[in-house]
Amino acid sequence: MVKDEAEAGRSPPRRPALRPKTCPYETGDVCYTTFTMLKTHSCGELRLTHDGETVSLAGWVHRRRDHGGLIFIDLRDHDGLVQTVFNPQENAGAYAVADSCRGEYVLLAKGAVARRPKGTENASLPTGQIEVRVSEARVLNPAKTPPFYITEETEVEELLRLKYRYLDLRRETMHQNIVTRHRVVKFIRDFLSERGFTEIETPLLTAPTPEGARDYLVPSRVHAGHFYALPQSPQQFKQLLMVAGFERYFQIARCLRDEDLRADRQPEHTQLDLEMSFVSDEEDIFRLTEELYYSLAQTLFSDRPIQEHPFPRMTYEESVRRFGSDKPDLRYGLELVDFSEALRGTEFAVFRQVLASAGLVRGLCVPDGAAFSRKQTDDMTTFVQQYGAKGLVSMAFLGEGSIESLVEEEIRSPVAKYFSVEQAKGMARVAGAKRGDMLLLVADRPSVANRALDGLRRELAERLELYDPNVLAFAFLKDVPLFEWSDTENRWVSMHHPFTSPREEDLPLIDSDPGRVRSHAYDLVCNGWELFSGSIRIHQRDVQEKMFAVLGISAEEARRKFGHMHRRRHRPLNGSTHRPAGHPRGDRLPEN
Repeated sequence: MVKDEAEAGRSPPRRPALRPKTCPYETGDVCYTTFTMLKTHSCGELRLTHDGETVSLAGWVHRRRDHGGLIFIDLRDHDGLVQTVFNPQENAGAYAVADSCRGEYVLLAKGAVARRPKGTENASLPTGQIEVRVSEARVLNPAKTPPFYITEETEVEELLRLKYRYLDLRRETMHQNIVTRHRVVKFIRDFLSERGFTEIETPLLTAPTPEGARDYLVPSRVHAGHFYALPQSPQQFKQLLMVAGFERYFQIARCLRDEDLRADRQPEHTQLDLEMSFVSDEEDIFRLTEELYYSLAQTLFSDRPIQEHPFPRMTYEESVRRFGSDKPDLRYGLELVDFSEALRGTEFAVFRQVLASAGLVRGLCVPDGAAFSRKQTDDMTTFVQQYGAKGLVSMAFLGEGSIESLVEEEIRSPVAKYFSVEQAKGMARVAGAKRGDMLLLVADRPSVANRALDGLRRELAERLELYDPNVLAFAFLKDVPLFEWSDTENRWVSMHHPFTSPREEDLPLIDSDPGRVRSHAYDLVCNGWELFSGSIRIHQRDVQEKMFAVLGISAEEARRKFGHMHRRRHRPLNGSTHRPAGHPRGDRLPEN
């Protein structure tokens, strides 16, 4: 039996000498391109350390510049760009090939790496200190003129991009998005594997289960008239794995949901799905995921500073009270203020009626907002109406000095006549406003006011450039309410899902005051986006039955929908996270 190439009389494949790692896709000390037949190096890996080496490159013509006697071609491949030079005095044949090339031609070029002449270096390119002086070239494939620019990040109509998706994916931003996704997934896999997690694939063809969206159905050829359902998430499977004793599971899971498209929703997405057994409380999950996200950001996005570490912890109530949302953007202030108590005796009928009907008056203080024009405030009024608010009241404080010296003429508001100077001062004190600032107020039901002011807060921060877009502001949210009241269904529904564990100290409230019960559900948010959502599961039958009773799920319905979950014995106390990619809240798959 032949053991190696030497015994077989063949020479082993050439391996390059050890050198500093420059190609981001090297394995050990060898770049993957050294194993391709046409390329000795990738375009993006060449540096000054390669000066004098003869290389063979292949890629696409990114740009071509004819300087009358010299032709420069920026050659692009998966790893980046490099400048190639064609000189008719050195090789007329290679020059003729370059002369025939146009954008997106596929080109093979061989030549020597050389330092660029002084003053012609390009600091914006990793390969900007060198060039390749081509001695041999061949067009591997010509190309038609693309329907949009590959070399420029211009706006392109989406249907055109999808029609020519292969061209769209050549553009730098799209290409880097996919490469970055690969690096993120690899980092997650390595991180969790090193910490004792087992990656387990779960089935794609399964049975329908009650969730927050509709299932995609696949007809069965073998069983006529029957259908498989594509999973909205693998929650029931991972519960089976916990009961089976795997303890630490993860999966880069494909999830499919038949729901209407929105800015952050699409029919299929990929999420990190994770589950742990024998957790004591949320902090076990927080410590693991904080280490994961922090180290991932530090490693792959080192140019993006993290605003605070350790990540702050915040209750759901605090988040909604301060920011009007359970997905707060902490990169800027503009915190919300409740003016309800300060306005109990107001003569303004709109505020008085809202407060009398259990509504509230909330708002925010815009620094230097008194400089806003009438059109700007009108635009903001129109803006909040898309969130269901009936209107927006503005009040600006003019002049100089302290708020305590404010006089009637220095209060600018379309409803100023309904407020005394003392009431205006009181509102300014509540908001911490000073002269030159403006208050923007919404009076409505709490849910509408919070939703409108959350949207307004984000819009103002964008318009006024109140934050650094590179900063990453992470925060954990906990103590999410177990239930919320549905006006349309006229009953309590799960805020997260019906298998989320209530906080033990709130258990006595389940029967008497369900709206006050807090849960062991949690989220991680960053810059106003939910990165993951998870919960500690119920593992006690009596508590689960109480949950079903509050939700109006009868014993028969529970057996029909979740009987296979109830039959499981010796269930560990476990918790999970999954990256939602814009999932709606609601009754998701059973996660007991």
